[in-house]
Amino acid sequence: MVTWQPDYRHFEQVMRNRRPARLPLYEHMVNAGSMDQITGRPFAALAGGDAADRKEYVRRYCEFFREMTYDTVSIEFCVNAILPGGGALLGEHPGPIQNRADFAAYPWDDLPRIYRERAYPLFDRLRETMPAGMKAVGGVGNGVFEISEDLVGFQWLCYMQADDPELFADLYRKIGDLLLAIWSEFLPRYGELFAACRIGDDLGYKTGTLLSPDAVRQHVIPQYRRIIQAIHAAGHSYLQHSCGCIFEVMDDWIAAGINAKHSNEDAIAPFEEWIARYGDRIALVGGIDTDRLCRMAPDEIVAFTVEQGTRFRHQARGFALGSGNSIPEYVPPAGYLAMVEGVQRIRASEG
Repeated sequence: MVTWQPDYRHFEQVMRNRRPARLPLYEHMVNAGSMDQITGRPFAALAGGDAADRKEYVRRYCEFFREMTYDTVSIEFCVNAILPGGGALLGEHPGPIQNRADFAAYPWDDLPRIYRERAYPLFDRLRETMPAGMKAVGGVGNGVFEISEDLVGFQWLCYMQADDPELFADLYRKIGDLLLAIWSEFLPRYGELFAACRIGDDLGYKTGTLLSPDAVRQHVIPQYRRIIQAIHAAGHSYLQHSCGCIFEVMDDWIAAGINAKHSNEDAIAPFEEWIARYGDRIALVGGIDTDRLCRMAPDEIVAFTVEQGTRFRHQARGFALGSGNSIPEYVPPAGYLAMVEGVQRIRASEG
């Protein structure tokens, strides 16, 4: 693996919905603990150290992706990490905005500055440490819906939608304004580091969208349309990550300008269905259900990855292989490595 020469242009071809000469690996996220186990050179703790430690953390983080034979490194700094009073997305409690007075008092105008102060050092370190031939995928993390969940809480969002629909609409427009402001500052400063820009926003569960499809169309996707237009105007492709069954709004996402979609779960639909429905219009990324990486033996995962990946590569125009979701701490390192080996075997078979 140490002789691997990354070439981010392969992933850029995928994002243009073209078949690259070499199958790229893509992962939404690999947790740092698994990186420590796989490399045998623990570095996760460096993220909480001084400036030199944090730079070394980013260097080793990028080096992990290179050693695993990726052409790109997935990296982002999440907006939810800087929201005063936030946290309702991950907790069973209401967030800081519950009514019109809360909305009016929230420090919206300060948030782009806070984001710059917290996030830009990470991207500066990325510029200094990313291996030759690589670019990143990601950027400004958290999407419109996830930010609304963090500021209000999902249960309380539903109350707000019913009790104060005007505030509900204003909230999403304000979140769109915030994200557009942050991305508009981010793109000219760091855009050249990225092969594709990405936002993760989990809009669904196994049988449908968390908000009604009409609410997603009316309040969520219009905010993305503005952000995607800014990303395209800066010369970049856009990758949408969203878990769940979102078929009812996929045509609306495509109309908004997404170039690729990531996240799939076999319990919702086989990956072939995503390709059949949308592969003529956008790239599809992922393909190997994370559950399989947990439950199957490594030799089975290698064979499954080769079989499925070879088929997907021929069925789709733009395709990069990876887990259907991400590599959290409960995925056995051996299962993840087996998927990587499967991709390497596909590449070897193609010469």
